[in-house]
Amino acid sequence: VVGMVLLLITMASCEEELTTLGEGVIGGEPFDTDVAEYEVFAFNQRLTAVQTNRMPVYQVGVYNDPIYGRREAIVTTQLTFPELNGNPTFGNFNQATENIADSDDDDNTVEEDETVKEVILYIPYLQVPNSDTDGDEVPDELDADPNNANSDSDDDGVSDIEETRQGSNPLDSSSIPTADGFVGNSFARTFALDSIFSSTFINSGQQDPFVGKEFTFKVEQSSYFLRDLDPTQGFNDAQAYFSNENIPTFVQGTPLFDEKVTIDNKEFITRQEDNPDTDEIDTLSIATRLPPGIRVALDTTFFQKHLLDMEDSFELLNQSNFSDFIRGLHFSIIPAGDEDLMILFDLTQANITITYEFNDFIPGEDGSAGTVETVERDFTLNLLQRTDQGAVIGNAVNTFIDDPLPSDIASQLGNSGINADRLYLKGGSGSFTRIKLFNQDDGVAASIISNIKANNWVINEANLVFHVDRDALNNVNGTIEPPRLYLYNLETGNALIDLSTEVSNNQSPSSLGQYQNYDGILRQKTNGEGMSYTVRITDYLNDIIVRDSTNASLGLSLTSDVRIPGTLNAKVDAMNTADVPIPVMHTVNPFGTILFGNNLLPEDEDKRLKLQIFYTTAN
Repeated sequence: VVGMVLLLITMASCEEELTTLGEGVIGGEPFDTDVAEYEVFAFNQRLTAVQTNRMPVYQVGVYNDPIYGRREAIVTTQLTFPELNGNPTFGNFNQATENIADSDDDDNTVEEDETVKEVILYIPYLQVPNSDTDGDEVPDELDADPNNANSDSDDDGVSDIEETRQGSNPLDSSSIPTADGFVGNSFARTFALDSIFSSTFINSGQQDPFVGKEFTFKVEQSSYFLRDLDPTQGFNDAQAYFSNENIPTFVQGTPLFDEKVTIDNKEFITRQEDNPDTDEIDTLSIATRLPPGIRVALDTTFFQKHLLDMEDSFELLNQSNFSDFIRGLHFSIIPAGDEDLMILFDLTQANITITYEFNDFIPGEDGSAGTVETVERDFTLNLLQRTDQGAVIGNAVNTFIDDPLPSDIASQLGNSGINADRLYLKGGSGSFTRIKLFNQDDGVAASIISNIKANNWVINEANLVFHVDRDALNNVNGTIEPPRLYLYNLETGNALIDLSTEVSNNQSPSSLGQYQNYDGILRQKTNGEGMSYTVRITDYLNDIIVRDSTNASLGLSLTSDVRIPGTLNAKVDAMNTADVPIPVMHTVNPFGTILFGNNLLPEDEDKRLKLQIFYTTAN
């Protein structure tokens, strides 16, 4: 039998001082605490495609993984009516009413001649959540001292907290009260941006290396129809779309936008219009604020032809007709020069605002004749929409275009089923690891489990320790190491996390503060290099030993947020016929790493993947 396991129980000597984990579990009886180590059978699995629709966030751009190669990510998204209400009216009247404006003997109805003036696409960047430790309203990433509200981040002699109190900008030394009419909080606020990645700027040392960087952003019309329901399942199940489908090739017409965009971490503000009848400087006050993001002007002709000119048409009658008429938009990013840039977006926060002009009848005063004036109005289209219950309405698909894997990695991923010496983890349409505790042979594993039961072990703690192959990572430059691993039941798709025993740091600005008992977080040396991950599976193993749960196959993957446990289907063979459940947060993760497996030489014993069991037995 390949990989026949040997029981590796390391009994501490009488002279060694033992850590008494779980002291008091066996009430009133003398007991011993020990540790046992067991082999873990693990092998790599290539993902030929992953499901990429109905995700929480989407990738757009290019990421050059120094280990696994280049990936380009393109988004294709539907457009949705506000609140999904079809048959919109532009101006005051629908087109049928306008058509009889000359003969209805009503001065209020006029031919409105709606004309698109401007179309703005807005997609906000993700932000670092809860990033203000000292409460001075300066994000930790931009704060001179994130633990001291009295620090002076803009070095203007006034503390951050005092500037916040008086309404001046703690990140701009020129933002101070003046005799010319200072209005507090009338500046564009600065945000800590999240989920923007590049192998180019990883070691730049800058506070925010992406601010000021340029990239070309392209918006194209899609002619690919995204179905909501799967016809092969009798339209009862949601349609699944995968990362390797050629959706972006369905391009229609010229690009709606194809220009350079500069990343900025300041919000977009619109100031109040000045009232000439007052002495106040109204333009100092802010009318609207939008968090930083991509905000570009799209081609007005397209929306004139496909939206306003179609008022009262069958194509705009309802959301279903509209989704077939305007089938969607493709979003892509082309980084500058040899650089790479990958950005994650929440498309439920994005929209398209169409500003249009139309003729409006204004009644006269005191019996005078009315006039027809040109007025403006906005109409907003959403991309995806999220209901109050958390459901996403609309459809969007991520397409991943991957370069071929390096030959040495491709050969390893082609050896599925062989106990591996290295474990290759790559997010998206990359790879994951299958794991079997104790042994790949269910009979041998069952015998070991029976032996543990017979010896009446009380399991205090059980860990899987994954060591990083530092040599492999150090041989390349620009590796962004995944901050956390995710271990789950491959047969059920459920995470190996017991919420009843979890400890979380709710003050932590990231998901790394959550589920500290489960762990899985990258541990580093003082030089910042990642060395190992420890995943605690105590509850899962106790279910097997005490409650006779199944010793199921496990999946090891990456995660961008351990709090989101859902899985989507992925393909693991060239014919795209075999499915496995893959965590959705593995799919949205662009990173990769290499870990040591079990099948190592004796001199690498300290790096071997092992199951560590700390247990107690009664004397």
